[in-house]
Amino acid sequence: MTYPCNLVTAAWLAQHLNDPNVVVVDCRFALADLHQGQQQYAAGHIPGAWHLDLNQDLSGPVQAHGGRHPLPDLETFGQRLSAIGVTSAPPTLVVAYDDSRFAFAARLWWLLRYLGHDQVAVLDGGWSGWMQAGQPTTTERPTPRPGHFTPAPRPDWIVDIEAVRRRDAETVLIDSRSPERYRGEVEPIDPVAGSIPGAVNYFWQNISSENGQLKSPEALAQHWAALDAADQVIVYCGSGVTACVNLLAQTLAGRQVAKLYVGGWSDWCSYL
Repeated sequence: MTYPCNLVTAAWLAQHLNDPNVVVVDCRFALADLHQGQQQYAAGHIPGAWHLDLNQDLSGPVQAHGGRHPLPDLETFGQRLSAIGVTSAPPTLVVAYDDSRFAFAARLWWLLRYLGHDQVAVLDGGWSGWMQAGQPTTTERPTPRPGHFTPAPRPDWIVDIEAVRRRDAETVLIDSRSPERYRGEVEPIDPVAGSIPGAVNYFWQNISSENGQLKSPEALAQHWAALDAADQVIVYCGSGVTACVNLLAQTLAGRQVAKLYVGGWSDWCSYL
């Protein structure tokens, strides 16, 4: 059977919850309350879903430089994916969801694709959409099943601070944060306010509705139309998390995956 990639609906997922080749991952998280996502998962989740935590699973240890959410250790992350039943060949379809307009589900979506696993999608509407559709929920944790995930990184998908500094005039650098943070008017997280010189602002929430539904492919294509003349596109945010929402939206608009500056503003400002 051929599975959809990048985006699935609640109705589609409900029909495939018992498919052994589908693994559902709950990515709910809150930057302001580091235990909230795990508590929400314990209180109720999609049947069969596992929980992966942004800090503990989808990121590595924070260093002096590299940003607030560096990439996880690949061997450790591969073992974690294997433990929840994800297999590289034949590829398991991983469906990620959150309740934050894809802010954290897109991080897992991007991580898997960066590691060579293209059979991955996000749930349109997320947890709220699932609930509004009257779909089933549970508090039971799934039974472990063996998988075998082998990371196959695509190093050309990421850039570091030096590559951002050396970019040429034909490269479009996208800041995915809110307009206020981009303009340096507020900075609720990082120690320095502002943005990388030359960056343009595409707020990550502008690609979805308030209820967490992604805009149509046609609307997304129009949203990204100004990038058509760019030789290269680099996307960043505060720490390589919500930038992945913009990367997801670009693929749904029929564009190639742009490069991610993983460290983002939190890495850039650590050198100021």
